[in-house]
Amino acid sequence: MPSIHEIPDYNLFMCCREPNREAAAKLPDGYKFDLCRPDELDIWKRFPFDREEDADSYYGYMTEYFDNVYGADTDEFYRRCLFVRSSDGTPVATGFVWRAYGRVNTLHWIKTRHDCENLGIGRALLTRLLIDTSDEYPICLHTQPSSFRAIKLYSDFGFDFITDDVVGRRKNQLHESLPWLKEFMLPEALAALRYTNAPQELLEAAAASEINEF
Repeated sequence: MPSIHEIPDYNLFMCCREPNREAAAKLPDGYKFDLCRPDELDIWKRFPFDREEDADSYYGYMTEYFDNVYGADTDEFYRRCLFVRSSDGTPVATGFVWRAYGRVNTLHWIKTRHDCENLGIGRALLTRLLIDTSDEYPICLHTQPSSFRAIKLYSDFGFDFITDDVVGRRKNQLHESLPWLKEFMLPEALAALRYTNAPQELLEAAAASEINEF
């Protein structure tokens, strides 16, 4: 069996038009939701990466992404960007919904710290974002086949794979990704995946922008 580290970073896109409320869960005891503070921006920029060397390598990319996508309205970023904190206040997960291109709701930077996975924190975070506080759908996201565990979770909540060939300026590499998902996902999770066309609003907004905002 190939290693997870061999999985290519193909582009995948998903869309949820109505959330599955049966997927909802509460945070485990000892954790709480809180907003990211301005003095924690460096923590947030490093959060997607499990290895320190990767966080260092991609720091410039994260800074550029923040400036391009959120820089025009940083107050809105801090109103939206959630952390899940442990009992001592340490961030252990993050994510938020962002109105990309000013037109389409998108799920951004969902991540649970590696040593806190399999505790139900990610499921509780998606419950907060998709069910408890969001009522405007569709919500779309960008991911990659190496995030096959997250893909299963997204599918549980009602996300379907987008099948359009291109989304904005990026090729949709669903066809290339499926063999990798078949390799790593459990058969029942793979069988539960669903497929849909992208919302027209997403295609138009993404195609009109030089920047990938999700």
